[in-house]
Amino acid sequence: MEFSPWKHPAIIEHNQRLIQSFIRWTGRSLLPLEDTPEEIAHALFEAPFVVVSHGTEADPILNYGNRKALQLWEMDWDQFTQTPSRLTAEPMAQPDRDRLLTRAKASGYIDDYQGIRISSTGRRFLIQNVVLWNVIDEQNHPCGQAATFCKWEWLPSNMDQQELEGKSQDPEGERVGE
Repeated sequence: MEFSPWKHPAIIEHNQRLIQSFIRWTGRSLLPLEDTPEEIAHALFEAPFVVVSHGTEADPILNYGNRKALQLWEMDWDQFTQTPSRLTAEPMAQPDRDRLLTRAKASGYIDDYQGIRISSTGRRFLIQNVVLWNVIDEQNHPCGQAATFCKWEWLPSNMDQQELEGKSQDPEGERVGE
């Protein structure tokens, strides 16, 4: 039987925080909000775009990934939600990732990021048009950070950052992933 995280009360509550925080910072919604919290949690898990989040630990641990995220990072729910979020980027890309997180923490969100990430099996991919935002609870206390994107591209294992900077962008802004 397949694990259905969207059915668990803690995940439903976390999804509400993700969505409400996204609205607060960006003025936009990730999904239509006419449904029940349970239906929204299911829709977010099955969304055609990636949504991930991590907590507020000193070395933040991933605490949510929808189906697209789990597929992209090639992990199951249990493995994903025990992974330090820094491990989603290669060691050489972690300083760039840290600057991104700091910028978002200071301003509430950013929506102009692209970078290289790495799956659990070592496959590299470029993520583009990333929105990263601070997640807060009902009392405005920090709960972590989340990110969403719908455009990614698998990379040859020998492509480096300099080659990426010279790579042409997809003018349609469409997902290059699956």
